[in-house]
Amino acid sequence: MNSANTSQRIFDTATRSLRGFEPLREGRVSIYLCGATPQSAPHIGHLRSGVAFDIVRRWFVAQGYDVAFVRNVTDIDDKILTKAAEHGRPWWEWVSTYEREFTRAYNALGVLPPSVEPRATGHVTQMVDYMSRLIDRGFAYAAEGSVYFDVDAWVRAAGSDYGSLSGNRVEEMEQGEPDNRGKRGAHDFALWKAAKPGEPSWPTPWGEGRPGWHLECSAMSTWYLGSEFDIHGGGLDLQFPHHENEQAQSHAVGDGFARYWMHNHWVTMAGEKMSKSLGNVLSIDNMLEAVRPVELRYYLGSAHYRSVLEYSPEALQEAAAGYRRIEDFVARAGTPEPSTWTEGFAAALHDDFGVPRALAEIHNAVREGNKALAAGDAGTAREIAAGVRAMAAVLGVDPGEWSEGASASGAAEAALDVLVRAELERRTQARAEKDWAVADEVRDRLAAAGIEVTDTPDGPQWALTTPQPEN
Repeated sequence: MNSANTSQRIFDTATRSLRGFEPLREGRVSIYLCGATPQSAPHIGHLRSGVAFDIVRRWFVAQGYDVAFVRNVTDIDDKILTKAAEHGRPWWEWVSTYEREFTRAYNALGVLPPSVEPRATGHVTQMVDYMSRLIDRGFAYAAEGSVYFDVDAWVRAAGSDYGSLSGNRVEEMEQGEPDNRGKRGAHDFALWKAAKPGEPSWPTPWGEGRPGWHLECSAMSTWYLGSEFDIHGGGLDLQFPHHENEQAQSHAVGDGFARYWMHNHWVTMAGEKMSKSLGNVLSIDNMLEAVRPVELRYYLGSAHYRSVLEYSPEALQEAAAGYRRIEDFVARAGTPEPSTWTEGFAAALHDDFGVPRALAEIHNAVREGNKALAAGDAGTAREIAAGVRAMAAVLGVDPGEWSEGASASGAAEAALDVLVRAELERRTQARAEKDWAVADEVRDRLAAAGIEVTDTPDGPQWALTTPQPEN
């Protein structure tokens, strides 16, 4: 483990340049990552962001930094409400179901749990305070139960930087908000949305309603990390309007907010961004039928975070084979304890987290280690393997750690999944045949074993719950 240093460079989206990283507080790094909006099951496009910023976090930790890592959950949103209503389910049940799916996917790919994972609905108090401060400063106004950010007022203000993050001109911006009740200007965006019949709402001084998307992240990030923090991350598609509006309202209220902005690029298929609307989604469960979790993680983290990752089955299998070459060498060398990384590996990650160059350094070491094994030099091979493990650990793909997990909890979880899936198939067949007695019997037996079954449009999903004590 190396001590914290200041040789790190980061491509800052706000300045469109590589900048030397200087933490706000010596020895500490504060990171806010825009997390899931759990409207449906996660696909590999969602998980790429999780893996990319997990590597960022691991690299800082490996250098000795104390990292505060906040990843939020947007648990109230137009799409969530629409999906839940379409399927006749309560919105809170819908979002909880898919939040568990995201957590399961993060865990499967070895993404470290965040320091805290705040939910928007748990921070309405902070949002009300934020809106009050903006109104007092003349950069927000209430109208017909909603509260809007006044873009024109902010643009006219000295020091306004609206449009700087995304590079858009104000007159060309479209907020994409269909509900314009009471808006003064077309470019204004909602901080708070007035209540509609049948929708969840919370009380505020301006009326019942629910949070606007952009306000949520400003309120949560500054609540946990302070009015100014080091890094704000997220997918490239969030750059506008979400992050542009976050920055505007945060600067307008007087907060320094994020000192560096980082955006990961998309996973594409046939040149198109992976999304639900395009119908080209690859679910995590389907991907894990083709490769092991560590191999999928290796694949998602293998490209530079700012580069497009073009998906193909061939590319996935090629990445899996690349990981197995690392794994095979470490095993043949006796899986020694990790030591430290090479200078080339550190230089690659110091240069805006250059994972492709870092992986090249690992594979070069593997080739040298295999030569040592072929020459009968087991001592040199073990020394190299120890370094390989240290470098792979920073990327979250240390073969030693994954093999230990697979031999214990991973194997048990896989076996449990096979058994539960078999029971769920039996239940699905019984329901199709209207054999409700058998269907209920399967459900009750699983529930008694602490397994919760949720019926979704993608089929029945299961999760472990805490068994309730008997009276």
